[in-house]
Amino acid sequence: MAGVFEVEVDGVEHNHGHGHLDDASQIDLSQLSPEEKWRLEHAKMHAKHKGHEAMHAEMVLILIVTLVIAQLVLVQWKQRHPKSYNLVTLFQMWVVPLYFTTKLHWWRFLVTWFIFSVVTAFITFRATRKPLDCTTPRLVYKWFLLLYKISYTTGIVGYTVVMFTLFGINLIFRIKPEDAMDFGVSLLFYGLYYGVLGRDFAEMCADFMASTVGFYSASGMPTKHLSDSICAVCGQPILVDVSEEGIIENTYRLSCNHVFHEFCIRGWCIVGKKQTCPYCKEKVDLKRMFSNPWERPHVMYGQLLDWLRYLVAWQPVIIGLVQGINYILGLE
Repeated sequence: MAGVFEVEVDGVEHNHGHGHLDDASQIDLSQLSPEEKWRLEHAKMHAKHKGHEAMHAEMVLILIVTLVIAQLVLVQWKQRHPKSYNLVTLFQMWVVPLYFTTKLHWWRFLVTWFIFSVVTAFITFRATRKPLDCTTPRLVYKWFLLLYKISYTTGIVGYTVVMFTLFGINLIFRIKPEDAMDFGVSLLFYGLYYGVLGRDFAEMCADFMASTVGFYSASGMPTKHLSDSICAVCGQPILVDVSEEGIIENTYRLSCNHVFHEFCIRGWCIVGKKQTCPYCKEKVDLKRMFSNPWERPHVMYGQLLDWLRYLVAWQPVIIGLVQGINYILGLE
């Protein structure tokens, strides 16, 4: 039966003949392998869309035009009203994947999303309180820095698994290619998604805490004078000299000569996406600050996450808009 089926499907694929499709549709699907079922569905799709080339070209044109216009609108929105843009993007990042994963019954993602949301909601609540507790800034930056490192590691492992699968290394361990690829893509998705979402929440918390501490203001001069022995990020004393090796953490001095706790300035620059001094706003040279070659990938990973947040937050909205336009024009 399999041999007869292949001939019939090939006839449909090359000639798009409806007679062959009718014959193939009478085959008992329960007798077919998954590959044969897929080839039958593929043949039916070709027969269904025969002669629709002009309509497909119009749909592609609508997609391209919508993408260009949406990109221009988003760029202008981000430049003119960055706060509202970041807030809406953060909400999109948090909600859009939840909708699709609930619809697809991806329970593992829903569990991790719930745990992340509960912990991050608590951290955000602490960061937005006034007066700010003295232990809150360190707690916030440690949590988001830990989340950043976990997402970075998860993404790297997922990417490695995907590459090993493409090169067939999974066969050495007798792992099916589809299983290995699903595992790698899932890890890659988890790492990138929580990395993007964590950085956006960290940026919001960093703004709240820095303005509350008083050594930083998004516009204008700081409301407090900074002492040489005080960290402008958390407002706590600096106990370790720049030239000394700390037991728990070191002290960093920027090119503007302001000094900070290691966790604070790392959280501020890498996780909180701030590339200026928290006090005087002089631009921070991240390459000079993190001279260790093993630390630089963290900076590049952060830049990758900034690019991916557009795909996660806005791409589903744009695709939905394109589908709506096609439906109105009768192209669906």
